[in-house]
Amino acid sequence: VQLVESGGGLAQTGGSLRLSCAASGFTFTTYGMSGFRRAPGKGLEGVAVIGVDGSTAAYPNSVKGRFTISRDNAKDTLHLQMQSLKPEDTALYYCAKRNHDYESPVYAYWGQGTQVTVSS
Repeated sequence: VQLVESGGGLAQTGGSLRLSCAASGFTFTTYGMSGFRRAPGKGLEGVAVIGVDGSTAAYPNSVKGRFTISRDNAKDTLHLQMQSLKPEDTALYYCAKRNHDYESPVYAYWGQGTQVTVSS
């Protein structure tokens, strides 16, 4: 299993960035996927989760209405569109393969992370 994130960088407050996560080594179309972030000095925070066909997604209140997770099952790629960025969105962003409920742990495979920095 390999997950490779890209698309991070520097953005201004109110700006946008689109992160991508290229997946390989597993049947992408049969697994949900999630996005996480770790801000400096803080713990890991889930920012989005998407179902296998992309028809369902969920977000925490901290990003709801600003972030949109999507997937291209033809290209085994996950995307996270981030809009109206705030300085508090500054973090290292990860994608993760969400295992089925009968598998443990729920998240066993992670990307290397991509840095997002939002300037005020």
